[in-house]
Amino acid sequence: MGRKVAIIGAGVSGLASIKCCLEEGLEPTCFEKNEAIGGLWQFTDIPEKGRTSVYRSVVSNTSKEMTCFSDFPFPETCPNYLHHSLVLEYLKDYAKRFHLLDYIQFKTKVYSIRKHPDFTSTGQWVVYTEANGKQASIVFDAVMICSGHYTEVNLPLASFPGLENFQGHYMHSWEYRDPKGLEGKKVLILGAGNTGGDVAVEMSRTAAKVILSTRNGAWVLSRMSKAGWPNDMVFQTRFLNYIVRLLPVSIRDKLLANKFNQWFNHKNYGLIPIKSSLTNVIINDELPICILCGSVVVKPNVKRFTETSAIFEDGTVEENIDVVIFTTGYAASFPFLEESIRNACKSSTFLYKQVFLPHLQKPTLAFIGFISVTGSILPPVELQARWVTRVFNG
Repeated sequence: MGRKVAIIGAGVSGLASIKCCLEEGLEPTCFEKNEAIGGLWQFTDIPEKGRTSVYRSVVSNTSKEMTCFSDFPFPETCPNYLHHSLVLEYLKDYAKRFHLLDYIQFKTKVYSIRKHPDFTSTGQWVVYTEANGKQASIVFDAVMICSGHYTEVNLPLASFPGLENFQGHYMHSWEYRDPKGLEGKKVLILGAGNTGGDVAVEMSRTAAKVILSTRNGAWVLSRMSKAGWPNDMVFQTRFLNYIVRLLPVSIRDKLLANKFNQWFNHKNYGLIPIKSSLTNVIINDELPICILCGSVVVKPNVKRFTETSAIFEDGTVEENIDVVIFTTGYAASFPFLEESIRNACKSSTFLYKQVFLPHLQKPTLAFIGFISVTGSILPPVELQARWVTRVFNG
């Protein structure tokens, strides 16, 4: 075997990284703090601190044809859009097919990664781990960070004055699994991303009222195109991508807005995005119908809270709110890295090609999967891992 590579996390990025290391003749060791592979696709009934899970009803927003790794398609028996349990099963089959489990140490927490004393000449790292109450340190020639976007909850309480006096209950979608226990409640959902849309639709079936508050609006797309094909297979083509990039931004945005409004006029539904047509796109087949039927009410951003109500930026008020759900996303967190590296990671442009830290003397630390993409994360993660392992291999 070749150079030793530490891989942090056995989710989608970690599995792809192990496989690419093996293909390049490298020697991977993957550290996974939980007991199984899959990352957030490993569903848990009860929220666990330091662990993120999908909610019970999650179905993939991308079709199986556009989601799979390059050399491992989903079975033909799978539907075009996949329940989270099928995605997890796919990842297990992928790991089994390419013998990836042999290189994973489960229930092993990485609590520190430090430069080796001779890093400037060797590029090596010391990885400190803890498993079963025992600590260990191992020297690696390179490190691939695959711990994922969803490690730290983004709960912007300071952005909502008066929330400290709110007498109802508030929670982050990290805690949400299903509507159980919230039946008959008046629910306010903050954030109109994919999670916000999903939770609003699901809550509308059992809640007394659901209010969806959005700061920036959102383009809502269906999973299915007019011809009945998966929308991503029709819309995400090389030709259309070339045309979109070739056009001036103003013309591009106008064409895309017209395309997005063919399903329904977003302005009439209070969802027209404030920013570019390429931002704030969500996938939801039921949200427009719920809004049309009144089971979901769209409101602008919350200006402030009182003890029992929310006052919105358009001056309207919703009284007697029982529950506020923050669907405000997550942030990546790297508590195991050196402070100088953590500080560099705070910049929005801290990574070269969204992978390597440019200020390091040796390119032996790589971040895999920390990208925002239109579509599935699996193909770009595989490409990143393939490139990184070739860099490591010289």
